Amino acid sequence: MISFNIPPYTGNELKYIQQAIEGHKICGDGPFTRQCSTWLEQKFRADKVLLTTSGTTALDMAALLSRLNPGDEVILPSFTFSSTATAFVLAGAKLVFVDIRPDTMNMDETLIEQAITDRTKVVVPMHYAGVSCEMDTIMDIARKHSLLVVEDAAQGVMSTYKGKALGTIGDFGCYSFHETKNYSMGEGGALLINSPEYVERAEILREKGTNRSKFFRGQVDKYTWVDVGDSYLPSELNAAYLWAQLEMADEINRNRLASWNRYYTALKPLQEKGLLELPVVPEGCAHNAHMFYLKLKDLSERTDFIRHMKEHDIWCVFHYVPLHSAPAGLRYGRFCGEDRYTTKESDRLVRLPMYYNLSEQYLSRVIDCIFAFFGR
Repeated sequence: MISFNIPPYTGNELKYIQQAIEGHKICGDGPFTRQCSTWLEQKFRADKVLLTTSGTTALDMAALLSRLNPGDEVILPSFTFSSTATAFVLAGAKLVFVDIRPDTMNMDETLIEQAITDRTKVVVPMHYAGVSCEMDTIMDIARKHSLLVVEDAAQGVMSTYKGKALGTIGDFGCYSFHETKNYSMGEGGALLINSPEYVERAEILREKGTNRSKFFRGQVDKYTWVDVGDSYLPSELNAAYLWAQLEMADEINRNRLASWNRYYTALKPLQEKGLLELPVVPEGCAHNAHMFYLKLKDLSERTDFIRHMKEHDIWCVFHYVPLHSAPAGLRYGRFCGEDRYTTKESDRLVRLPMYYNLSEQYLSRVIDCIFAFFGR
């Protein structure tokens, strides 16, 4: 069986986990956590990076830092994972879904302004497949209307928009280091804070509402409960696993891009014959090969395709059910405008196996099986 995903492993993970254990520091914010945070800040030129227990809790923190009140509105795409939405629902906001662009599957930036009301406070672009949304337009709209921008860059680590790392363009950026992501710590994530005035409160939220971070820096003589918060610190064991991959981040990125390009080049003749559509990467966007997807004719053909691949021991999967059609989406949000593309495009999208060190043998098998589906 060719798996859809295999969590990345570079070889030093167990050694670093053992070092953490022998150092008698396995809870949050130990040496490996600090190394990972510093690396992310320096690599992506981020003002401040805080590791979190997941990409979801990074979004939770961003929602809390946005100081939403009950009834405030947040604009986001419907074609995204539930975490993008639940973080803001938990903060008391109403969700306003907008349609996507059919080329990148990202939020359609031209539809944001018509979704803005006097209750709108935040815009949440989600960078699908590690390909950036049209951030210049989104930021211009947000600044014009005094809105915060929270980038859901869960899939975007190592991707850029016009030379800027995804997650560093809006007010906040949220990364995921889940086992399905390019760089993993099992469960984990990071909050990128791009406006210095939010850093102190972010540290307090992350430390269960206490000013413990200031205490450890010697800024206060004792720490105490000062605000709301939760336990958003990942285990040092998880950070040790992640550090082994950040050390090899460029190599992992090159390896995944090579697999992505192999798929694209091999399958391009099928696109030229009108049998499928391949991913689109707009000018100015550098992606990280987070996934490789195809778009087939319709839901029926996608179902047949997934069955065909499974019969040949190749695991291919569809992706999100649009949130606005889900029970919770109907309860907590509304769709602004017409659903021209969200449902139609999601119904025909299928993802191919993609992971670090995907072998040429497996790549060739997947490609041959796709050609066989179309009758070569």
